[in-house]
Amino acid sequence: MSPSICDSISSIAKDAADNTGDLQDVGVVPNPKVAGEWTVEKVLDTIPGEKPAESTTSPLSYFHLLERLKTTKREGWRRFGIKRGESIADHMYRMSLMTMFAPPSLAARVDMHRCMKMALIHDMAESLVGDITPVDGVAKPEKSRREASTMDYITKQLLGQVDGGTVAADIRAVWQEYEDSETLESHFVHDIDKMELLLQMVEYEKRGDGRLDLGEFAYVKTRIVLDEVKVWAEELIKEREAFWDGHAHVHGEAGVEGGVAPEKKSMQDEYYSNGPDSAASKE
Repeated sequence: MSPSICDSISSIAKDAADNTGDLQDVGVVPNPKVAGEWTVEKVLDTIPGEKPAESTTSPLSYFHLLERLKTTKREGWRRFGIKRGESIADHMYRMSLMTMFAPPSLAARVDMHRCMKMALIHDMAESLVGDITPVDGVAKPEKSRREASTMDYITKQLLGQVDGGTVAADIRAVWQEYEDSETLESHFVHDIDKMELLLQMVEYEKRGDGRLDLGEFAYVKTRIVLDEVKVWAEELIKEREAFWDGHAHVHGEAGVEGGVAPEKKSMQDEYYSNGPDSAASKE
């Protein structure tokens, strides 16, 4: 290749780099920051471009909003330096597939189709609320208020006129069922939510080849309610212990004794309670 052609290619590459170098990462949506009391309208003001079209018969604005679930990262991992970790949509996708593998003793008692839908819907409000973790200082009632406001906005303003609002009403009902945590389906999906987190914890630790200890998250194993999911969790923790064999690490599943500070454990207890009165514990 002649020097002149090489120079031309280098010049084109440099121009391309110069044109994109100052752009923020358009593939990642940060948790929205608003001043004062949190409202849906304040978050909408932070979204680049035009606000979503409301009260129309088209679902396109809703489809665009869903993209934020693909590009908003799960915040808990970021505290440990995992900047390009899973998104909210990644988490919900695997959850939905996991519900399909409910053991026969459980599958015979639950509406599997509803569980799959619930897994895909349960974190939908985070498209505007963002991913709030137990240590972010947002009380659970406030977190619930933000999420309920977002689901009302999605199902009324964005989808209320789409096909008579029937799909929107179903989305809202499934989300509320998960939040209330009074049905066996909701208990199962809550447990799958925790199980998916545990899987990701182990996978990140293995990929870190012993340099990354995420034992703090192992705590959620203690909040799993259904026996069928407990079996999976026990098997996974044994897999994790085998990986860490011979290495000192935090046993987060042991609670405070394992290195989780009492104040942080209190935050975790509140965050991971299923519903306002831990209804799942009655199952």
